[in-house]
Amino acid sequence: MPRADAWRLAAILAIEAAVFGIASPRFLTAANGAEIVRLGTELGLLTLALTCVIVSGGIDLSVGSLMGFSAVLFGWLVTDRAVSPLAASAIVIAAGAVAGALNGTIITRFGALPLIVTLGTYSLFRGLAEGLTGGVRNFTSFPERFTFLGQGYWFGIVPAQTPILAAAILFYWALLHRSVIGRALVAIGHSFDAARHSGIRVARRLLLVYSLSGLTSAIAGLLYVARVGQAKSDAGTGAELLAITAVVLGGTSIRGGVGSIAGSLLGLSIIVFLQSGLRLAAMPTELAGILTGAILIAALAAERRRLSSSGGGEPRRAGRTVAIAATAVALIAVAIHAGLGAARSTRAITVAMMPKAKGDPYFVSCRKGAEEAARELGVDLIWDGPTDLDPARQTDIVESWITRGVDVIAVSVENRAALSTVLRKARGRGIAVITWDADAERDARDFFVNQATPQGIGDAIADQTAEILNDAGSFAIITGALTAANQNEWIKYIRERIAEKHPRLTLAVIRPSDDDRDKAFAETQTVLRVYPQVKAIAAIAAPAVPGAAEAVRQSGRTDVRVTGLSLPSLCKPYIHAGTAHSIVLWDTNSLGYLTVRVAAALRSGALTHGASRLDAGRLGAIEVRRDEVILGAPFVFTARNIDRFDF
Repeated sequence: MPRADAWRLAAILAIEAAVFGIASPRFLTAANGAEIVRLGTELGLLTLALTCVIVSGGIDLSVGSLMGFSAVLFGWLVTDRAVSPLAASAIVIAAGAVAGALNGTIITRFGALPLIVTLGTYSLFRGLAEGLTGGVRNFTSFPERFTFLGQGYWFGIVPAQTPILAAAILFYWALLHRSVIGRALVAIGHSFDAARHSGIRVARRLLLVYSLSGLTSAIAGLLYVARVGQAKSDAGTGAELLAITAVVLGGTSIRGGVGSIAGSLLGLSIIVFLQSGLRLAAMPTELAGILTGAILIAALAAERRRLSSSGGGEPRRAGRTVAIAATAVALIAVAIHAGLGAARSTRAITVAMMPKAKGDPYFVSCRKGAEEAARELGVDLIWDGPTDLDPARQTDIVESWITRGVDVIAVSVENRAALSTVLRKARGRGIAVITWDADAERDARDFFVNQATPQGIGDAIADQTAEILNDAGSFAIITGALTAANQNEWIKYIRERIAEKHPRLTLAVIRPSDDDRDKAFAETQTVLRVYPQVKAIAAIAAPAVPGAAEAVRQSGRTDVRVTGLSLPSLCKPYIHAGTAHSIVLWDTNSLGYLTVRVAAALRSGALTHGASRLDAGRLGAIEVRRDEVILGAPFVFTARNIDRFDF
């Protein structure tokens, strides 16, 4: 790439380093540098592959979904087919190359547009991944020798995947800049017809570059599984857009013919610096997407100016200046916000608290209680988490909190096996760890803040279901996620309670809602069609109860009613209408309040193992059982009492 452009991109990196170095002193440390490499490796591999594809005048939108398919294929081979991790990795890499070759073959043989072809295979590969998992299964518990590739460190500081990324950089640099193939790709990108008439084997070169893209995506999928310890069908979602952003930001022309590996790496660095810096500055994670989008728009505007200029001189410089200015303004705004937040925060204890999904009304209510306790105790509360159920995202956020050096991490765990590894790492770094709402493995945390005992919840839901059915009949369960540890434990106790107290009840099916009201609605519709004998729905996730109740209402089935676990504010209309019989819950506001109280007490030494009681402010004395702090017994909300509650 032109030296001037390289300096401009380096200037953006310098601005980021300065801004985030001020916002968080831990940003400019070797430990955070290692984490940036570790978390950016998969995106880096996709960026390298897409650089060659885009230089050739093409595009590959399927890399993210192929990464997800590769992850799931590996999990399926190792878990269900007992294939060794080494053999499974070889199969996955070969499958990735074949998938990439499929893109290349369709593009070259049929003259189809790369955008259309890879958009189609984007859906194809994601569909295959969902087919292997049923859309809900999550493969976990991989051998430690494999997960070392994503979680381990050489010599205690160098991330284990660094040699793989370095080898990929050298390979793609040599391919694009030091080989006949690279020169051919540039020529094809400049003019497809001219390259063909000059004797370049265009079809062969394009087939190679798309095959390499697929192969590299498969390797990225394997490293993703090794890093997060799980394989799920939505792995790699959105990765293709971030990789394209890095490539274009690095100076590669979206029309082809111009580009460099060095430029793409600079573009990649800008994005991963931004993501890491925002996390360490305790800024909302959504801001990374907003700023990345702004940077991409600025880069595309610069590209547009360059292409529209006849001389290519001044307009190009103006465009790059626009990109730098937009980035600088955005980052300075972040720094001001973070700086003001730091100035306001003179508190002794920092508690980083994570829900399963930030937008879930259940967790929104929990947050209010957490903030109340933080104000009372003078605690600096960081509240962040995925926007939907995403164990991998939870892992990434915890990693950033470890680097930041918070005092206490409190997590509502979506996937026990996947998250416990990183929580153990946090404890090893001297950070106190508690779980709340949903537990991790016991050696991965200090205490669990339990909203109620799992048996108490399961018994209450089973009893309410039996009440609907007059102690005889068939029912279905709509859960949140099939991998949710707390909900699976509730289901276990529901089964036990039915076997012991309600033997004439029959569980017809269990379906996931992914904590999404619309999906709960759709799943309930399916249950009512496929299992007409079902007369009760037990929905055990907050959005699932209103979703299931709405499906029952629209079906006209007055013989079916809903119960489960949800918020009164979501279910009042359905309970008063008789579609929902009741809901079981606890005070979610108090759960958030108690979690922060426990975090502060643990850090200050007021809560230790062996304690039987904890002074929890407005909640009074709370029972402690070994390593669990119990909020209390679940409460049943019915038409008689639900109007007294507004959460």
